[in-house]
Amino acid sequence: MKKIYIFLLAVLSLTQLNAQDFCSDADSNLIYAYSNVKSAYEANNIDHLKYYSEKSIESFEKAKVNLKSCGSKKAYTLAAHCAELIAKVESQETFEDGRFFVKRARDSVQKSITALNEFTASNAQDEFAGDDTTIIASVSDSNTGDASAELSALQIEQERLEQQRLELEAKKKEIAKKLAKQKEMATALEKEKLINKYEEALSENIETYNQLLETYGSTSKVKPNTSGKKDLMNKSVIEIKAFYIDNIKQVTNAYLEELNDI
Repeated sequence: MKKIYIFLLAVLSLTQLNAQDFCSDADSNLIYAYSNVKSAYEANNIDHLKYYSEKSIESFEKAKVNLKSCGSKKAYTLAAHCAELIAKVESQETFEDGRFFVKRARDSVQKSITALNEFTASNAQDEFAGDDTTIIASVSDSNTGDASAELSALQIEQERLEQQRLELEAKKKEIAKKLAKQKEMATALEKEKLINKYEEALSENIETYNQLLETYGSTSKVKPNTSGKKDLMNKSVIEIKAFYIDNIKQVTNAYLEELNDI
């Protein structure tokens, strides 16, 4: 009988040692997973966020296997929850949505590591034999609170970004209006210079024609066509040029007709 007790004691000791090994491996897996989740949370773009999230998944799966053998159901439940959260990151289209799940996973893996440490410190009594309802409920409540806080923070951030977008849009419209006004003023100045240039050339030609007519003994005078001159500023540069070309043609034709009558 004494030998049987010794044998059972040896088996029990060996089982406890094996469980401790699994717990130690699980701890390493969780720490490595936490490192990658932390890197994902600190990423500044969605590509890096997804890269580190994907790296953490393998560690979470290894941790789940070791935690099963280790016997810590609470740590296992939290690790499994982390794996579910981090798996959702890949399907997210925006950086903010992906980071939402990373934040929740980061908080849960910290709790999983703490639960495992508490389990091993209490001589690692197998928790899987007990009811897991309380564990799941406590984990769910904790994560629900974290999710609500994170969602509120995300909504506030989205509202802030929307306000910034509206302000930038208003500033963009204001700048566009100023540029349009400046362009309008520049165009008006160009038209004014062009009109003065053409007007001066037309006046010089009329003065020359009238002097020649006077020289040849004619009392007639040629005059420019002033019809439509007031609307020139509302016309295009091409239309202004066409107006003065037509005017110089009319003045020239009138001058030639007067020469024929002398």
